[in-house]
Amino acid sequence: MKKFIGLLLVLLGFNCQGTAQKTKKAEEFPVQKTEQEWKEELTPKQFYVLRQEGTERAFSSPLNKNYEPGVYHCAACDAPLFKSEHKFDSGSGWPSFDREIEGNVAFSTDYKLGYARTEEHCANCGGHLGHVFNDGPKATTGKRHCINGVALKFVPEKD
Repeated sequence: MKKFIGLLLVLLGFNCQGTAQKTKKAEEFPVQKTEQEWKEELTPKQFYVLRQEGTERAFSSPLNKNYEPGVYHCAACDAPLFKSEHKFDSGSGWPSFDREIEGNVAFSTDYKLGYARTEEHCANCGGHLGHVFNDGPKATTGKRHCINGVALKFVPEKD
């Protein structure tokens, strides 16, 4: 019986999902809006991803295969987040970049799948963008910023 209780306590410990690991809290972002304001400004898919930390279906974003020169902005607040020169085809089905625009992306720890992942947010409005992994191009940063296309707005480079 003691072994069973010990095992139960260990399993419960692994399933605890604290929020103390978050590096940015919602109230720390410069752009603050109510849930209703976000719902009025965003499409239902954008609201699901950006405000409810959802994930769009893989290979569903037209931005996944976009390689035009330009900058990818936050679809919620228009903050510039990623440059096209740092985009690569990861084969994952989501737009992928080997680096962010320094200071424009905030990071936190996500335990929703039962293990730690580094979650990315717009540093301006707190919108959920995706996650960053250490399996990107070794020739550059080694990082793969796996970003929901619906969270982005592409701004083409002007000629």
